[in-house]
Amino acid sequence: MNQNTSHSNTISDAELASMQHHADPLADQTIADILGDWPAGDVAVDAPQWARIDTVNRLFGQWTDNKSLVGWTAQGDEVDAAMARALNHYVQTAQVLPSWADAKKIERAEKLFMEHGALSCILLFCASLPECYVIPDLSSVLHTSGQLEQNAEYRIRSTAAMIFPVMLHGGLSQRGAGVAQVLKVRLIHATIRNLILHGSPQSAVKQLLAGGSGQVVPQALPSGGGRQAMFQTLYARGWNLKGDGLPCNQEELAYTLLTFGYVFLRSLRRLGLRLRTADEEAYLHAWNVVGHILGIDRALMVDTMDQGQALMARMQARGRAEPVTPDPRPALGRALMQTMENSLPWNIVKPFPELMTRYLCGRDTASDLGLTQPVPWPSALLFWGVLLLARAIDTVLRLVLPRFSIVRTLTRILGYHFMSRVLMSQTRPLQLPTELLNQVDEVVHSWSDDPHAPSWINRIEDRLTTRGSWSAGLAGQAPAAHPAQAQQPT
Repeated sequence: MNQNTSHSNTISDAELASMQHHADPLADQTIADILGDWPAGDVAVDAPQWARIDTVNRLFGQWTDNKSLVGWTAQGDEVDAAMARALNHYVQTAQVLPSWADAKKIERAEKLFMEHGALSCILLFCASLPECYVIPDLSSVLHTSGQLEQNAEYRIRSTAAMIFPVMLHGGLSQRGAGVAQVLKVRLIHATIRNLILHGSPQSAVKQLLAGGSGQVVPQALPSGGGRQAMFQTLYARGWNLKGDGLPCNQEELAYTLLTFGYVFLRSLRRLGLRLRTADEEAYLHAWNVVGHILGIDRALMVDTMDQGQALMARMQARGRAEPVTPDPRPALGRALMQTMENSLPWNIVKPFPELMTRYLCGRDTASDLGLTQPVPWPSALLFWGVLLLARAIDTVLRLVLPRFSIVRTLTRILGYHFMSRVLMSQTRPLQLPTELLNQVDEVVHSWSDDPHAPSWINRIEDRLTTRGSWSAGLAGQAPAAHPAQAQQPT
């Protein structure tokens, strides 16, 4: 397919279905060369593959920003020749932006994300992540790791640890750190595929096409602990390649990309904050560039909102037609909502994240995630009453004040409380290098006042958030652990 244009609006159902058996040859081969052949039967806790994964995690820590990738080579006592060749080739090849990347559109997308400030975070966690968990097979992998149910805050911060570097000014250029963070996530996806399939996805598909069963038999869990426990759980889970396709396959990766680009913009529309068409397409373009770095096929990317709506509807219909038993999605949805509820200081507004998710994502997604139980009527009355009144006032006043929005103020207030207690906690910092944490701190400080709101709106906002800077003092935090140790597939 032509790599310079998107074909998502014309891709056939058969082509879309075939993407379930395609993954990421570059990253998959890199991990296959590093880990080698898994031993037959149950895998002991001292198997060499676990040590090699730990070594790769350590090397990830050297990818602090995009400049650090230039000329990088894998070195160290634990790095053998095969690992060095594989990682060096991966980094040299994968860091290159596509020929169709437009620097001006990327810069505009960065400004749009930052202009919306805390609202950006609310949309990501009340719309993007919930939609991400709609596809049963994708949710099944997350359910296996236990990441969202058992430690939802950790999972959310890991997602933010990729999004912030990508969307910070210059994040995809040599002066930023977005490419470095995305390359870690891409290799983690490949590691997960290798663990679940007990080897290379390409080899597994080849065996299936040659008449194999496509079944990966569940294994007994090794008795290890700590960080290795999640990797061992993924290795032991078993997999039905014929029925489920590859884990973290091209279709699932492209669907996740839609949740960060298309769903974000769709949510702005639903809040009455629709952007100009050129701005929406610039935002989609930036995430398409991220998708390229993640190893996603250009044919599965969208360039317009209409294409995004059509492709997402097709993917969700395909996913819902193949349910997983037991269904992991309600537990994932409840854990995500509970984390956001815990961040809000007033009992009456604690149901707001669930109500906002229902509003932004719609009835079908709410049903998939089990978010259909009644909430206390005072909370529901307050949410819908304030939202509808604010939308009505915004509609009238924006005829003379185009940037005025009470809805934006309300979502900024919710976003502040979520960020301050979950994303910006000094005791649980984002898993980012210290210099990058300082940049995030500066950005959050810039969000303290809404430049598009009148002073009286900002004064009301101060009463419901905090006076002065929103910055949580990230510059004074201790250096974070290696990002690879925390990040999981988004």
